Amino acid sequence: MSAVSRNNVTVHGDASGQPMVFVHGFGCDQTMWRHVAPAFMDDYRVVLFDHVGCGGSDDSAYDPDKYGTLDGYAADIVEILEELDLRDVILVGHSVAAMMGVLAERRASERFAHLVLVGPSPRYIDDAGYRGGFSEADIDELLESLESNYLGWSTAMAPAIVGNPERPELGQELTASFCRVDPAIARRFARATFLSDNRDDLPEVRTPTLVLQCREDVIAPIEVGSYVADAIPDSRLVVLDATGHCPNLSAPTETITAISSYLAASR
Repeated sequence: MSAVSRNNVTVHGDASGQPMVFVHGFGCDQTMWRHVAPAFMDDYRVVLFDHVGCGGSDDSAYDPDKYGTLDGYAADIVEILEELDLRDVILVGHSVAAMMGVLAERRASERFAHLVLVGPSPRYIDDAGYRGGFSEADIDELLESLESNYLGWSTAMAPAIVGNPERPELGQELTASFCRVDPAIARRFARATFLSDNRDDLPEVRTPTLVLQCREDVIAPIEVGSYVADAIPDSRLVVLDATGHCPNLSAPTETITAISSYLAASR
C-alpha cells in the first residue's frame, strides 16, 4: 500500500508552490491544522496527512513493532515525501511530531528546506542538567493511568494539555480527538512519545529550524524550547504569547504570523 493512501494524504493550495508539510501530534489528526494550514495555501503546496492509527488513515496498516518508536513515524514522513517527489520541504511538526520531523530530516536532509517545531520536546523525563517537565514517576503514573482507563485519561488530560480553561471548547475538542483513536494504538503511541529521548539527534540537524514555544506549557516547559533551539545549530526560538500545548488551536493567528515572519526573513 502506498504511503499516500495509507496515511490519508491530502494536498491543497498552489500545486507549483514550495511544499509545506504539516504533521500532527499524539491523539490528533490533520484537522488539528485547519486554523493554520489554509493561511499558506495561496503561496505553498500544502500537504497534510494522518499518522497510521489516527484520523482517516488505514488502521489495517498499523504495525505495533514499526510504530513502537518514533522512527516508524519518521519513516512514513520520508516515504510520503518520496512518493510525492517533494523537495525543498518546509515541515511543520507539532508536539511529538517535531521530533518525528527531526528524525525524518536525519534520514533525508536533502529533501528539507526548513523545520518548524511547535512545542517540541526531545525528552519528557527530567535528567541530570535537563528539565523535561516530568519525573520518571510522573510518566510511569501517566502511562499506567492511560493503559488502565484510556477514555478517563483522555477526559482528564486533554483539557490540561490544551490549557486555556476559559475556553473549554478547546479541551472538549482535544478530548474528542483522543477518544477517536483506538485505545491499543494510543497506548503504544503514548509509550513511543513519553519514553523517547532524541537529545542526541538535535546537534545533527542540518536544516534551518524555527522553534515555536508557548510561554506556558504543561507538556513542554519553556526550558525545553530553549534547549532545543540551543542544540540545533541553525535555529531560532520564538516564544509565543500563548498558553497551553496546542497553539495551532488556541492561538492560530499568532502561530501563522510567527511562521510567516520566519519564512519571509529566510528568503
